[in-house]
Amino acid sequence: MKNQTKLTSTGFVRNGDKANSEFFETYIKRLLEERDRCGLTDMIGEIEALMITVEPGHSIDYIAELALMSPYHYLVTLDSPRHLTHILRIDMNSPDILLREVKNPDYYDIFRSLNDLHPAGSKRPHSRYLGEILRVTDRQKVLELQQAREFRFFTPEALATLDLPANVSISKPSPYTQNVIGYMERATGEPRVYHPLGKCSILPRVQEAYEKAKQRQNTLNITDLILPIDHLATRVYSQNREAALLEYLALSSYYYWGSYDITDQNSSTNVCKSVRPVLESFSPAKVFTANNLPYCVNHLDDLPSPTETFVRNYGARLHHIALSVKDGERGGKENIEFLVEAIASQGTAFLLEVVGSREDGLKQVFSNASEFSALIIEYVQRYGDFQGFFTKDNVALLTAAAGREESQLS
Repeated sequence: MKNQTKLTSTGFVRNGDKANSEFFETYIKRLLEERDRCGLTDMIGEIEALMITVEPGHSIDYIAELALMSPYHYLVTLDSPRHLTHILRIDMNSPDILLREVKNPDYYDIFRSLNDLHPAGSKRPHSRYLGEILRVTDRQKVLELQQAREFRFFTPEALATLDLPANVSISKPSPYTQNVIGYMERATGEPRVYHPLGKCSILPRVQEAYEKAKQRQNTLNITDLILPIDHLATRVYSQNREAALLEYLALSSYYYWGSYDITDQNSSTNVCKSVRPVLESFSPAKVFTANNLPYCVNHLDDLPSPTETFVRNYGARLHHIALSVKDGERGGKENIEFLVEAIASQGTAFLLEVVGSREDGLKQVFSNASEFSALIIEYVQRYGDFQGFFTKDNVALLTAAAGREESQLS
């Protein structure tokens, strides 16, 4: 993470057509300039890991699901007093997944309390995306600087009670996204280690489920088509859009790539990317989706509200994990279409047909939400040197399809 020249977070080309407030435009410039000046931009690096918790007894099935639908591999399980934490990894250049399984269904913590506030969330009281762990060069210095900026972090004692790694400083849940951010210090070439999370072992039942899923992936001839994570998409309330963006920029070393209005879905899609010149596979983009207008006035103009419906059902949280698909064709079809047909043949449903075209620059599709994590998997195939994350037509169709499913939960 050492750089020959100091990183700067301003001067990037702004994308999109979404008009932001004067408040946002004033403070984003001040925030990024101050972040660069104090050294946080240089000290905070890429995303090291994603943290997800599932219900008791659900982790093996979810590992099998991810092993089929993604490039992740089961590495090891850490056994702590209240959780099993399964480490899933692609390689050291892509984020790990820390998949936590609660042992006792009656276990209660701050993350369950966030689920209990919402009708769909309360049906899966432990299923939750917690947030990301970011790599840093000096964890203590970063923590001191962020605490001086009024960001709040769990104490070491609280982390121990929550069975979260003690070598990671973890923020309290955001009031805007309800996600957390962790900081882990790791030098170049050092392995990722999450400690002390209890006894480390490879569990035979988990290994067997993982191997069977990877065998199916190989039999379907799709193993090489699925690439690492492209972006992570969080949904927030309309009034929290700008605050969520500013908060994430303050806690990370990302910059504001831009926002697009999706008028016919009454929403906007807002993107942040790493200031480092790395692929999204090294440090996925962060996407924030919000209604343009709050649900309470939509009836006046007969406006749809798919994004805010999701947030009202589940709370602000991660909506989907997008995986890149290798460009090209297989079996006389675009790779993404070959991939979706293969996975659908194994019983996984998708919310709509693949949308987009080579002329648009990319094709995309959403799976149904996982019954184990409530997260959607998105597949994205880009053509040539297309750098965007969506087209306005594509994202409108994807948002509408997700909204149809989510409206049934209201």
